[in-house]
Amino acid sequence: MEDVLRPVLVFGGSVAVTVVIGWIVDVILRRTDARHPETPLWGLLRRCRVPLQFVLCAALVRSSYDQTHIATSHREGIAQILTIVLIGATAWLLIRISAAIVESAYSKYATGTRDAARVRRVRTQVTLIQRVVTAVVGVLGIALMLLTFPAMKTLGASMLASAGLLGIVAGIAAQSALGNLFAGLQIAFGDMVRIGDTVVVDGEWGTVEEITLTFLTVKTWDERRFTMPVSYFTSQPFENWSRGGPQMTGTVFFHLDHAAPVGLMRERLHEIVQECPAWDGRDWSLVVTDSTPTTMEVRALVTARDADAVWAVRCEVRERMLAWLREEHPYALPRIVTATVQETYGPGPDGAEDKKDHGEGGPGRTGREDGVLR
Repeated sequence: MEDVLRPVLVFGGSVAVTVVIGWIVDVILRRTDARHPETPLWGLLRRCRVPLQFVLCAALVRSSYDQTHIATSHREGIAQILTIVLIGATAWLLIRISAAIVESAYSKYATGTRDAARVRRVRTQVTLIQRVVTAVVGVLGIALMLLTFPAMKTLGASMLASAGLLGIVAGIAAQSALGNLFAGLQIAFGDMVRIGDTVVVDGEWGTVEEITLTFLTVKTWDERRFTMPVSYFTSQPFENWSRGGPQMTGTVFFHLDHAAPVGLMRERLHEIVQECPAWDGRDWSLVVTDSTPTTMEVRALVTARDADAVWAVRCEVRERMLAWLREEHPYALPRIVTATVQETYGPGPDGAEDKKDHGEGGPGRTGREDGVLR
């Protein structure tokens, strides 16, 4: 009877203590969160309840397993398994705690800062910091698990003996990966590009959707994704439309006849931008920027709060201005002007005027009649 009760008490007691401690910690965190609504840290730490219970349960079972007198011949193997579980649960708990701290710091900063550019910069930095912490804790956890095997200790000693050669080989093989790793850290703390920035890369316009230690994802306006190594952004030029503020200036070009009413177009542009909700009211203008023998170039300038808004303003100005010109001033639209070519006569072989019959059109007729190109 004692052989049955002892394992039940050990395992049942460990589970009961784990549940009770987990419940007490959760109640404390809930009440603390209610007393301090200015910070989300305590509410985020409640996510650590499950890994905390795994750590407590594994530690209690590991320390009291000898009292169960079960499978005494396999005691070392079972103890090793429990140790591995304890190490894994501890790594999980540390990752959850670090994620809660980082997310709380970012949320508090984002709430108290109105500068969207700084918020995106901090978001990029904390995201990469969290990834680094997760990677470091994961690697250390796996290393500690491997060290629980006696054979691994011998393997580690032999690997240290050839560390120089392995270091050279690993450095050559991982040159690209290490380059991307350091490039990711440079992007995070160099403030070159941030999550949410509007960029133009290789002629493609899009928004930075994700930044990791090795790659960066850009979401284009038509919902395609470009995945690029982060080293590209530290070695190649690119356009960042969000750096220095999201406000943008857009232009719309019109190629019109020289008789186009520029003054009336300027007044019409003012009416259009005032009726456009995407215009931010900062500036607008309309000027003649170039001319050719047949047309002139008119540039309309508008401003907006960000890249998406300036695109909307440009499209609306272009559409409504062309419709107004077509309905009210059709003569302002570009035309192909032709003229009747005068008949010419050249001297003949004997010095007299050659008046050969080239048909009904006569000599020198080019096929243009009455100013219309045939």
